Amino acid sequence: MTIFIAGGTSGIGYSLAEHYLAKGFKVGVCGRDVSKIPENHSENFKAFEADVCDINALSSAVNNFLLNDENLDLFINCAGSYAEDVAGNISYEEAEEMLRTNILGTVNCFEVARNFMKDQQSGGIAAIASVSGILDYENSSLYTKTKRSVIQIADAYRRALKPFGISVTTVAPGYIDTQKLRNLNNNDLSKKPFLIDEKTASEIISKAVNDQKEFIIFPSKMKWMMKSLSILPASLLNIIMFRKAKWMKND
Repeated sequence: MTIFIAGGTSGIGYSLAEHYLAKGFKVGVCGRDVSKIPENHSENFKAFEADVCDINALSSAVNNFLLNDENLDLFINCAGSYAEDVAGNISYEEAEEMLRTNILGTVNCFEVARNFMKDQQSGGIAAIASVSGILDYENSSLYTKTKRSVIQIADAYRRALKPFGISVTTVAPGYIDTQKLRNLNNNDLSKKPFLIDEKTASEIISKAVNDQKEFIIFPSKMKWMMKSLSILPASLLNIIMFRKAKWMKND
């Protein structure tokens, strides 16, 4: 089985790469900084420097990963950008980075995977969104809106690719204990409810992809909490989520 993971040089992407390598699969990853990857990997692992915002570089990385006309069995997009924008405190550069990576990058990943899979009439694509993306309210953060866009983009491609035998799984995780999350929160994750580790998250994601689930939210406690919030009136949800964001930042 051949698997390519965009944004696979760290965090959940790299954890998934290790998960599939342990099963004996051939795994390729790409990211903007391959130096973050530990050395001494097996011959089944290849890393490429490529930004999901550059569709030509991304396509070239996948093409170089697939040797001898191999099929691409699975493409997982774990690339994402996050910047805090509580009360509108966000720069143009940070906003642009989130929009490009989370929206344009998602479309690029689907397009590249589609081009490699459509002729083989098989394959699976997984997009990592966020549990926050299931909530629809006026004053949600830009990050939440971009992740909601990921969910909608994945849904559109799911419908379009189904006739070609290509499955699409959308993953909306809660808080995962990654180094990036720790860096963003000064190593204090006490305000992150229902936190799970990378290995557990990887196992949940791989099972969902293997079962060709269309949409998965995890962990279950976060899933039911967010679903409960989603039925509240928009005005009340606005207040609750804004106060929650301010509390998390100790403002």
